[in-house]
Amino acid sequence: MVSPRLKSGLYEFWLFGIKQAWASIFGGYLLLLILVTRLWYPLESLHRYDFLFIAALGFQVILLLFRLESPREALVILIFHIVATIMEVFKTSESIGSWQYPEEFDLGIGNVPLFAGFMYSAVGSYIARVWKIFDFRFSKYPPKAATWVLVTLIYANFFTHHYIIDIRLGLLAFTAVCFE
Repeated sequence: MVSPRLKSGLYEFWLFGIKQAWASIFGGYLLLLILVTRLWYPLESLHRYDFLFIAALGFQVILLLFRLESPREALVILIFHIVATIMEVFKTSESIGSWQYPEEFDLGIGNVPLFAGFMYSAVGSYIARVWKIFDFRFSKYPPKAATWVLVTLIYANFFTHHYIIDIRLGLLAFTAVCFE
C-alpha cells in the first residue's frame, strides 16, 4: 500500500511534469519538427529551413486561434524572435563569422534563415508560459535599475566582445552580487 505522503508527492511530481510540458508546447513542437525533418524531409521545392519557418509561424497562429496562447505571450515570442534574428545576423556576418547555417534557404536575412529566430522564441515562449502557469513570485529581487543595467551590459557584451575586452566574468560577478 502506498502511503498518502508518497502518493501526494508522486501526484505533485506528475502535475509538475504536465505543467512543464504545457509550458514547453512551442519549443517541443519546434524541436520535434527539427528532428523529424532532419531525418526525413520529402519536399524538394521548399528548402527545409524555409519549411521550418512556415511551420513554426503556422503553429503560432494555431496557438492564438485556439487561445492556447495569449496575444501577450505571442508578443514576447515576437520580441525574442526579432532580437534573436538581429543577434544571429551579427554573429553570422562575414566580419564576425561565429557560425554558419549549413543548409540553403530563401526566407532569411543575411546569413540567417528566419526559422533560427524561432529557436530563441521557443525559450521566450517557455518563459512567458511557465511564468503564468506557476505564478512566479520573487522575494529579495534586486532593484529593477540594477537588473536593467545587468541585462543591457550582457547584451552589449554579446556584440562588443569582438572589438573590445570580453567582460563575461565581470558580468557573472555582477549577477552574483545582484542576486546574492
